[in-house]
Amino acid sequence: MKKTIGLSILIACCGLLAYAQPSKVFDELSMPSKILKSDRKYAIYLPPGYETSQRSYPVLYLLHGASDNQTGWVQFGEVQRIADKAIEEGTATAMIIVMPDADTGQMGYFNNIAGNWNYEDFFFQEFIPTIEKTYRIRANKHYRAVAGLSMGGGGSFMYALHHPELFSSACPLSAYVGPLNMDEAKSRVKKSNPEITDETQIKTYYENHNAIELVNKMPEDQKKAVRWYIDCGDDDFLYEGNALIHIAMRKKNIPHEFRTRDGEHNWTYWRAALPKVLEFVSTEFHED
Repeated sequence: MKKTIGLSILIACCGLLAYAQPSKVFDELSMPSKILKSDRKYAIYLPPGYETSQRSYPVLYLLHGASDNQTGWVQFGEVQRIADKAIEEGTATAMIIVMPDADTGQMGYFNNIAGNWNYEDFFFQEFIPTIEKTYRIRANKHYRAVAGLSMGGGGSFMYALHHPELFSSACPLSAYVGPLNMDEAKSRVKKSNPEITDETQIKTYYENHNAIELVNKMPEDQKKAVRWYIDCGDDDFLYEGNALIHIAMRKKNIPHEFRTRDGEHNWTYWRAALPKVLEFVSTEFHED
């Protein structure tokens, strides 16, 4: 009898373990890029049960900041702990979270003005298609979102503004929105690409890579194409740009949520922001 009871308990425990498959994070994965002529690293969060289920999942592309890489959100942002908790508590749906590296070779998520480092082309033409073929992802706009901090917040703005047909939600955190005026744009180009002096070229690049400029020129039929959640600390050195884009969106009647909390430009602030980001994008993931 004791052996039978013991065996029953063991089977029950094994069943619970199989049911409660933990999430997994891999932060040293890579894929080849013809556009960037190099292997590109990325990290990925796979939700609890991914390995034993047959279902496909929504996806959040989560972008790191300057001087960081694909491990930033894993190591400092504690993405696994925060996502696990949100999913367990029911405030977020189970999702795949993908974190690309944008700080190898050159830094940033955009095509550069010289045209010799086209990271944005890589992201849309190679990275997303490869990721969404490799993993069980529901590969359409409704189940795809983008978020990021600082430089990655700027990437979130640019990607969703350049491709509103691809993302249901965008959540820039403490975002760099781009140079706030042409003089600043010229100064940045002079430092990064001193050989480029054509003001028309600089102006065109500035207008295509400044979130406020893009918002001001947004066509009427795109105003509700993406759900926006913008969050920046009141002591953040990038607060001015975030406040200005909030004002621009208000003037253009673009629906969005704008949050200002007590905080600076640091991981303490972004870790606190991530649960709300997961909840916000999940709202759209749940809708049908």
